[in-house]
Amino acid sequence: MKNKMTPLVFLILGFIFSCSDDSNELFIEEPNPDQNSMYFPPINSEEWETITIADLGWNADAAAPLYNFLEEKDTKAFIILKNGKIVIEKYFNGGSASDNNPWYSAGKTLTAFTVGIAQQEGLLNINEPSATYLGTQWADITNNQEQAITVRNHLTMTTGLNYNVSNQNCTDFDCLTYLNEAGDFWYYHNAAYTLLTDIVAGAVNTDYSTYFDTKLKDRIGMNGTWVSLGYANIYYSTARSMARFGLLNLNKGTWDTTEILTDQNYFSEMTTTSQNLNQSYGYLWWLNGKSSFRAPAFETEFSGELMPDGPDDLIAGLGKDDQKLYVVPSQNLVIVRMGGDTGEALLGPSSFDNELWIRINALID
Repeated sequence: MKNKMTPLVFLILGFIFSCSDDSNELFIEEPNPDQNSMYFPPINSEEWETITIADLGWNADAAAPLYNFLEEKDTKAFIILKNGKIVIEKYFNGGSASDNNPWYSAGKTLTAFTVGIAQQEGLLNINEPSATYLGTQWADITNNQEQAITVRNHLTMTTGLNYNVSNQNCTDFDCLTYLNEAGDFWYYHNAAYTLLTDIVAGAVNTDYSTYFDTKLKDRIGMNGTWVSLGYANIYYSTARSMARFGLLNLNKGTWDTTEILTDQNYFSEMTTTSQNLNQSYGYLWWLNGKSSFRAPAFETEFSGELMPDGPDDLIAGLGKDDQKLYVVPSQNLVIVRMGGDTGEALLGPSSFDNELWIRINALID
């Protein structure tokens, strides 16, 4: 059986989260060997092949309780892909397939992928100081402190910039001050992340959105746009577009036969533990199956996995109001949840993740 946090520890963590802004792998018996081949929906088309719960041999009786839970939690859109085909696509609480929903911090995964493309093209090196692409004096710190912060630090939330400010999204010069040496402490600091869009723009010599659209979005048939909300850049798209991006990552950066991110070293670094301060964090991706994790708004480390009932190899984009993008390579699953606040008002991981996985397991087990 999979090692899990005790009920008491999980209750404590659930309480903490609610107050703040030999694995048991599932082997699905496939009645048709062809179902194991990966499917990719065509570009610039609404066509998308489906496969039924019955075809997969899943537990149909568990579908209604899952839907009821999602609806109760203000979900707008929910999708499950198996081998790229749609098994479930449901819209609740007035949501529809055409709605553009905010990804919030789940969109950080888009930025991490885009940084990888820029590095692959030789336009950027994540081991270089941020100042190489931002210019000097982008923060109210000394020149030596500035030179010590690399692009990788922005990708891993280890810049050392002071997060004890009134607005952690603020990217103004006087909001970016020194607290820790770069690489010495992990803290979920949105301003440090947001600067990556300027880093990419400086490296590729065009605006970030144009580069993103050309190199990623248009090539896999996504819709959507980046919207500035105060200091933050938030991506809005349909749930199907989030699912497309999940499918791209399930296939390690290749869309059908089109190679988007060919640098497999970068892809591996992006989707595995990226530093020794937070085992459950890659390059802006959350990672399940680790023995400990750190969470947004906290300076402490918690024991146990992010999602005790989730698959060990699950990687995730997690955003405010429980926007969820789950990618599970061992089961060829992509799962999307978009919608309103589930009641926890968190920036990323929450107890909703595990509650949802308990119900997903009942369906696919």
